[in-house]
Amino acid sequence: MEQQVQAYSIATLTSVLLLLLLLLFAFLFGLHARTLLSLRTLAIGEVRQNKRVRRETGLEAWFLAQQLAVQVVEADADDEPGITKLERLCASVDQKGAGLSKTDLNALLDHGIHCVETIAFMPQRKLCEVKGIGEQKAARIYAAAKQLVPMRMVSAAEMLQLRRNMVQITTGSAKLDHLLKGGVETGQITEVFGEFRCGKTQLCHTLCVACQLPISKGGGESKALYIDTEGTFRPERLADIARRYGLNEEDVLENVTYARAYNAEHQDRLLVEAASVFCESRYAVLIVDSATGLFRTDYSGRGELAERQQALNRYLRKLQRIADEHGVAVVITNQVMASPESGPAAYMGPQVKPIGGHIIGHASQTRLYFRKGKGETRICKVYDSPSLPEGEAMFAIDAGHEKVLQPCSSEAGRQCLL
Repeated sequence: MEQQVQAYSIATLTSVLLLLLLLLFAFLFGLHARTLLSLRTLAIGEVRQNKRVRRETGLEAWFLAQQLAVQVVEADADDEPGITKLERLCASVDQKGAGLSKTDLNALLDHGIHCVETIAFMPQRKLCEVKGIGEQKAARIYAAAKQLVPMRMVSAAEMLQLRRNMVQITTGSAKLDHLLKGGVETGQITEVFGEFRCGKTQLCHTLCVACQLPISKGGGESKALYIDTEGTFRPERLADIARRYGLNEEDVLENVTYARAYNAEHQDRLLVEAASVFCESRYAVLIVDSATGLFRTDYSGRGELAERQQALNRYLRKLQRIADEHGVAVVITNQVMASPESGPAAYMGPQVKPIGGHIIGHASQTRLYFRKGKGETRICKVYDSPSLPEGEAMFAIDAGHEKVLQPCSSEAGRQCLL
């Protein structure tokens, strides 16, 4: 009996030990499984994190482009009147853009392109000269520019209304304004030529101040850019004219941007800087005094005459493009040369002709001829214009302003000088 009880106790103890061993094994197995699961979870999380990082890095440029596109769509109210910023081209094709990146915009800026109007008015093949712009991208950019800056056909009635709404800058002389039917027109090239000391530079100084007047007083409520090639710009003269109009001298001087050109190539490069300046603020007048002086000295002799005329033609074309893109009044002064004539003309005094020949004659829309009269008088004659009849106006220039002495028509021109 005792042996049976002892055997039963041993069997029971053995069962308990086995049960404890099973529980311990189960516990260890569960702990190991949880550890493996945690490690697997961490590994999966790390893989997902790496994928997300790679995805975000790969789409960084895309996010930047989208951000620029959003800014572009909302930039309509911030654009200067008549100016379409290059950022508009960062929008997608569906939003009238070209899908350009920041790198493409910088390449366009480095090439001297600062607004969409420049692209719309330039030949498409010129875009391929920009670094990083191929034929397909150039076609996409050009198509977007055509949508943003439409150049459609208009009726003569619409064109007439546009010209009636055109801003004209007063010359400071009532009779001269009457001769020009309101003043110097914006959006075109006006050439003023004549001998030395006949009032060309003084008119340029007057326009720098007059363009800051309100539109109701013959101004443009804008700034002026003065490119000086002969060293004749005088800011104190601007102060004199500002006092005539009752304007603050410091404000007038701050609103005139001045640049001195030292050679023909430098004069040409200044137009690239001028296009950039016109995109940053509102300008009404671009003055080049004089446009031909440096070309006469840098290209001398008949051997360089053809090269000079080609360079001058390209320069005048850039001026016209600026007038078209920004709507400013481009006023250039021109020198003259003696033209000895034989026959009856030889008895009528020295004859002069403007420099530049037919190149500058075709490039300018309005050509004004300044000459000296008796005493301190000066005479302005409409030499060529698509809309103005031939006529003359007489004026004089004193220390403060232009003083109109007497109107002078082409029919009674000789009598006015007697």
